[in-house]
Amino acid sequence: MISLPPITPQAKALTSLDHRVEAATGHTIDDLWTYHDRGLLDEPLSRLTEAHRSLSDAERGITFYRVLLQRLASGELPFDQDLFTRIDRTVAQLKDATAVRDTRQDQAVAVLGPLEAAHPAASVTAGADLIAHEFAALLAISQGAKLHQHLQTGRMSVVTASGVRVAHPVFQRLEEAGLVVRDTSRPLHAGQPVSLTESGRTTVTGTARPSVTAAPATRVGSWPTPSPRSR
Repeated sequence: MISLPPITPQAKALTSLDHRVEAATGHTIDDLWTYHDRGLLDEPLSRLTEAHRSLSDAERGITFYRVLLQRLASGELPFDQDLFTRIDRTVAQLKDATAVRDTRQDQAVAVLGPLEAAHPAASVTAGADLIAHEFAALLAISQGAKLHQHLQTGRMSVVTASGVRVAHPVFQRLEEAGLVVRDTSRPLHAGQPVSLTESGRTTVTGTARPSVTAAPATRVGSWPTPSPRSR
């Protein structure tokens, strides 16, 4: 009887739609899955994430049978009738898994299409459009932050003064929406300071922040509104 070592498939398989999903949503695949599990996504993004996860599962199935077929045909096992039967069965399973993948990919494309058509119009333009994690990122950036690029990997991320790391796709989404701005006169490897724009401050506070150079002639209508105990 043929005995093969167990195959442990990876938890998340890459798909041909990963780049399109990230471009249309402004989030990494990992972030989308995490936000979905936490219930932070709106209905369109939630449907897309579910479709992508289903597609990823199908890709994982293809990988399983492809690797199994490679092991069966590697020459490590005796070539007998049992092996040929096992190979035939694995080929059939691989064909079935591929058909399932193709179906799920079509379903994911159908959900992704409207989001791509709305991009970049779907970019965040107001605080009401931010999901909880994005608003938390904006709030962290308001305390001071820098955009860094790793010299070896080239990966970029935002590190805030409080130590919170903001994923680059989330930062891009905020930047495209005009909520944050970075000092491009500084090199990325040294860190480009990031700050909120006036729109970003309005999103965080709910009202515009007065200029620091303006003389507070009167507190009526100024920000922040005085509390009763300050009277």
